[in-house]
Formats: sequence, C-alpha cells, structure tokens
Amino acid sequence: MPKLINLTGDQANTFELLAKDYEGDVKANTIVPMAFFMANQEAVLNAGNVGIWIDSEEQPEELPETAKTLPVIAINFPKFMDGRGYSIARYARERLNFEGELRAIGDVLLDQLSYLKRCGFNAFDMRDDVDTELALSSLGEFTEAYQASNEQPTPLFRRR
Repeated sequence: MPKLINLTGDQANTFELLAKDYEGDVKANTIVPMAFFMANQEAVLNAGNVGIWIDSEEQPEELPETAKTLPVIAINFPKFMDGRGYSIARYARERLNFEGELRAIGDVLLDQLSYLKRCGFNAFDMRDDVDTELALSSLGEFTEAYQASNEQPTPLFRRR
C-alpha cells in the first residue's frame, strides 16, 4: 500500500482510490475516476468528501468549474517517463483555480518530488520501497529555481 506524505509530513490516507472501471454507488471518503465523475457529477458533489483522479491520457479541460470545490484531485503517473501529469497539475492550479489537495499517485519517485511540488502538488503517494523521512527531507533540497512555477510565479531574475 502506498505511503501518503504531504508538504508537512506523513499523512493518514483517509481516501480509498477506486478502480478506473468503477461503476458502483458514490461513497464518501473515496477518490473516483474522472470518467465516473463526469457521468455522475451531481451525485459526487453531493456525497461529500469525494475526490477524483485523472489518468495521464485524460483531458482536464473537460472538467466542469465545480471540480475546484472537491477536497482532492489525484493525478496518476502510470510510469516514470510519462510527464503529462505535470501539465495536468498546472492546469488544475492555474486555470481551474483548484486550492485543495493535489495528490500525485502511481509511479511517483523520490527524484520527482521537487518538480511535482513546483507544479502545484502538495501530497504524494509514495511507493512502499521509499523512505518517507528521506522523501520529506528531499522536498526542501532546492530553495531557488530560475523558472517561474505554480509555487513561485516570479522568475528568479525578477526577484532581485
């Protein structure tokens, strides 16, 4: 079972991640697939404490504005080399104006954490083989970046 951490430490995972082909009833404390959310928006929004997860091949532009009221949006990284989740995260933060928990799930590696954080992620489902203390300490390894990001919208040369 993945270990959930956020920007401040270990976090209890109170949500159950439902399979991509889930077709049952909406239950509280679950993270439903985007396709399920799109087909059952009203039920999901009324269920309370339900989030959605977006797979890397799905288009976040299809999400309605009400998605920004969800407590959690999880973005799947099916494999290390698939970087589409970074773009989805930036979309959620910058265009959808999502302010809740943005969680990276799937093949999330220690080396990616600082980049994920810069794109707006604030929670990470780490694989079982990852030392969470090491993961948490790696979040603060880079204190400055040249480029603008969700985390720091002003580029370094403008901060002088």
